[in-house]
Amino acid sequence: MAYRSKLKYSDVTPKADFLNRRQLMGGAGALAIGSAAGVLPKWAEAAGKYSTDATPNTFEEISTYNNFYEFGTGKGDPVANAQRLTTDPWSVQIDGMVDRPGNYDLADILAKVSIEERIYRFRCVEAWSMVVPWNGFELKQLLDMAGVQSGAKYVAFETLVRPEEMPGLRRSGIEWPYREGLRLDEALHPLTLMATGLYGKELPKQNGAPLRLVVPWKYGFKSIKSIVRVTLTDKMPPTTWNMLQSREYGFYSNVNPNVSHPRWSQATERQIGGGLFAKRKPTLMFNGYEKEVASLYDGMDLKANY
Repeated sequence: MAYRSKLKYSDVTPKADFLNRRQLMGGAGALAIGSAAGVLPKWAEAAGKYSTDATPNTFEEISTYNNFYEFGTGKGDPVANAQRLTTDPWSVQIDGMVDRPGNYDLADILAKVSIEERIYRFRCVEAWSMVVPWNGFELKQLLDMAGVQSGAKYVAFETLVRPEEMPGLRRSGIEWPYREGLRLDEALHPLTLMATGLYGKELPKQNGAPLRLVVPWKYGFKSIKSIVRVTLTDKMPPTTWNMLQSREYGFYSNVNPNVSHPRWSQATERQIGGGLFAKRKPTLMFNGYEKEVASLYDGMDLKANY
């Protein structure tokens, strides 16, 4: 079954009037000033119960310092190389153990979901961090559209493969497409977001436009970008970094200061935007979302299931 629309996703993108409550290019300063005056800016008020009260990084920091290997391995490669990417129109193939498999146009998806802002901590496995104000919708809404069958246990994701627009695909050693996966209960958790925007604007191409996953209690490489396929399955799916080096990158990849990467400690992190002489800060269990997600792993050995 295919779901087609004459609309483009930009016709219903979350940057529309729906979210026209602020222009936040200088967002971090606005929050600091508003808080000092005892009045939060409207974007912070609208962020909701799942958001952190930490000061967000600036739009420039978030959009110019990131990993997206399809466009190169340097932190500045994605912003330099991703602008050629065609993101509109866009569709997502949903298949596997679902009642309504098919190609879902992003325009149709966005017309049916509830877009909201979530200000999340973001922690890279490389031991740096940011605070990001995403716009998006809970992954559960997309899975409900497709109708998850009772035997499904995992959700697998794949990134777009388009060599003529993605120069990083020429990199050897990675089996494309980029793959990621979640356990079904992780995917259905209300913190798990499908991001479509950033700072009330369309999601920048270098940040995974037009649709990316955000799982704030896991290392950033789990938050797969530019998604074109979602598969429900009863088996744990292969994931790219685990396929490349299973000793270093586990399936779960929960942020855990007590479990070091084999080549560096995860006990502390460097916050982007903190300045040249900023002190590293302690990493929080589950990236600060322990209260919300720890129960998902009751009884599990988090060192063995890293």
